[in-house]
Amino acid sequence: MGTADPLLDTFGRIHNNLRVSVTDRCNIRCFYCMPEHPVEFVPRAEILSFEEIERFVRIAVRLGVRKVRLTGGEPLLRKNLPSLVRRIAAIEGIDDLSLTTNGVLLAELAQPLYEAGLRRVNVHLDTLDRERFVQITRRDELGRVLDGIHACRRAGYDPIKINAVAVKNLVEPDIVPLARFGREHGVEIRYIEFMPLDAQGLWLRDKVLLADDILEMLAREIGPLAPEPNGDPRAPASEYRFTDGAGRVGFIGSVSRPFCLSCNRIRLTADGKLRYCLFAIEETDVKDLLRGGAPDEEVVRVIRSTVRAKWIGHEINSMQFVPPPRPMYAIGG
Repeated sequence: MGTADPLLDTFGRIHNNLRVSVTDRCNIRCFYCMPEHPVEFVPRAEILSFEEIERFVRIAVRLGVRKVRLTGGEPLLRKNLPSLVRRIAAIEGIDDLSLTTNGVLLAELAQPLYEAGLRRVNVHLDTLDRERFVQITRRDELGRVLDGIHACRRAGYDPIKINAVAVKNLVEPDIVPLARFGREHGVEIRYIEFMPLDAQGLWLRDKVLLADDILEMLAREIGPLAPEPNGDPRAPASEYRFTDGAGRVGFIGSVSRPFCLSCNRIRLTADGKLRYCLFAIEETDVKDLLRGGAPDEEVVRVIRSTVRAKWIGHEINSMQFVPPPRPMYAIGG
């Protein structure tokens, strides 16, 4: 099988979307992601270098990858990140380069990242209420996150999206204000059902605020919504547009609306492990290949074999579900 052949798994899914975590470190402590007590991060020497990341991305692009998203941890903590963005943006064949961030450092870095070639950004923000922000993140940084969003608007990023994790009996007061903020500022809000990826084992299905309940809340409090007619059927989010023409929202319903059968993503962790699913139990080491002088063909073989081994889905809603051994911050969002 040559490099021109698509990355196809045994269920017929073609993979063209790569998520690259550049660090497992973070500067906030969301309760559903990281514990409050000190965390043992991967030693810096084990984190992939920019050169190693660039080489892996170049090989993946030869195999049909067209979308690359940089994640963490908090990717803006990675020193000289605009340099990596510039390297990746220059790779011929990439149609979409984006970043997911908590936004704390975004005000200072929005312009340098834009100048390096970044055009799309997703900011993690669950609430516009300062007290609830501190409750969720254990840090008093709401003002800096909002400054970062506005800096992206001034720089010209398009689209700007806000990712809000929907935890039942906690964020209900935030659902409507976030949507109104999005309508006012031209930002798409994406509500993400609370997933079993926390470091403390707090997840229970009855703590998930479901996409359908959020949709009903928005329709009741703001106005009718209609499904986005031109939405990407392989994207994780189901998108809706307010029928009055003022803004749209998205729902990532990993629990109530699993999108496994259309999944097109693979993931590279900060310490060089390749994963075929966010919830995968196993992962494949590529760092040793990249550092050991292995030829590109060997990296190609490992990428293809990892994709071929991909399961049909995560089985969150079945008795067979087993949470992955690594929490979200160690895998990459």
